Amino acid sequence: MNRITTPALSAVSIAQRIKRLRLWHVPLTSHTAYYMAEGKTCDTVETVVIAVETDAGLTGWGEVCPIPHYLPAYARGVAPALQELAPVILGGDPVGVEALMASADAYLPGHVYAKSALDIAFWDITGQVAGLPLHALLGGRRQSDLPLYHSITCVAPDEMARIAREAQAQGITQFQAKLGASGDWQTDVERLVKVREAVGSGPLVYGDWNCGATTLEAIRVGRAVAHLDVMLEQPCTTLEDCARVQSATDLPMKLDELAHDTASLLAAHRLGIMAAVALKLSKFGGLSATRRARDLCLHLGAKMCIECTWGSDIVTAAALHLGAATPPSRVLNVCDLSSYVSPRLAPDAPARTDGHIAPPDGPGLGIIVDQNRLGSPDLILD
Repeated sequence: MNRITTPALSAVSIAQRIKRLRLWHVPLTSHTAYYMAEGKTCDTVETVVIAVETDAGLTGWGEVCPIPHYLPAYARGVAPALQELAPVILGGDPVGVEALMASADAYLPGHVYAKSALDIAFWDITGQVAGLPLHALLGGRRQSDLPLYHSITCVAPDEMARIAREAQAQGITQFQAKLGASGDWQTDVERLVKVREAVGSGPLVYGDWNCGATTLEAIRVGRAVAHLDVMLEQPCTTLEDCARVQSATDLPMKLDELAHDTASLLAAHRLGIMAAVALKLSKFGGLSATRRARDLCLHLGAKMCIECTWGSDIVTAAALHLGAATPPSRVLNVCDLSSYVSPRLAPDAPARTDGHIAPPDGPGLGIIVDQNRLGSPDLILD
């Protein structure tokens, strides 16, 4: 019998232990202020960047950027959570990721947004050890590049139409129109009508309230635009109210804030309000949990927007790898969050081209973070 042998694992691959974690708080300034319903605004938002270092000389990068008043998460909560997890993190083996994350969950239940940055950094290290880009480890690359959407801040209808035309000229074919900032449903109707007219038939247009509408407001808007080819996104704060809006308007619905774990995905599917869903890394707890959510959505039949809440190049790269490893027919779109803000943290990170974007090709996340743009760390755990 012929025996097939494989080369021995290198010392680097079998000796990965975490020796240090560094953390920075970095203000990201939007190129234009993003206004949403109920006074939510993205202007300058603090992102949290972490570097996980191993005793074999590798560094894995992670990021999480909670938007204020958006989800049960806040940027200054990340450092205390990681300090609490230090006994589990330091000395742990990041390769394989999910075993160490399971230990973190057992030690400190919840706080998934803080763990999201950790999980991304562990995946980055795992990819570097394997010498493979993350999409190769997350299911294999299924597409060379991914379609982008453009998010349009909730301002005057004519200005939103102008922004849509400008993005369309750059190759964008999917447009998210923020709604609700002015507090009157008639202006939201005008916003959707004018954006739809601006881009013509064919491109995807959807109106997003970010949970900021009552059922009455959302139903009035939906019925007023029912003759248009549009989709509604996350009008209300509960799944049941979103289902009432969908039933009353007969328009397809995309979920965002309320989709954050297996139970919420299954509940939304049962209610028939998940034609599309936003899978955001920080809502689920990183790449590991979002990959499981991705696989469930493949079974349930939902289209997916694979992204995160906000952030720069690190979290954008992580989401692009998962998107590239997802069947193209099921990817609604992705988002190049890093193009909406400055500074860019990784100058070599992917950028949009003709309405699409490709994941990095290097091992792990495949990007090189410019540490000069971070300054001195705000926290060191070793």
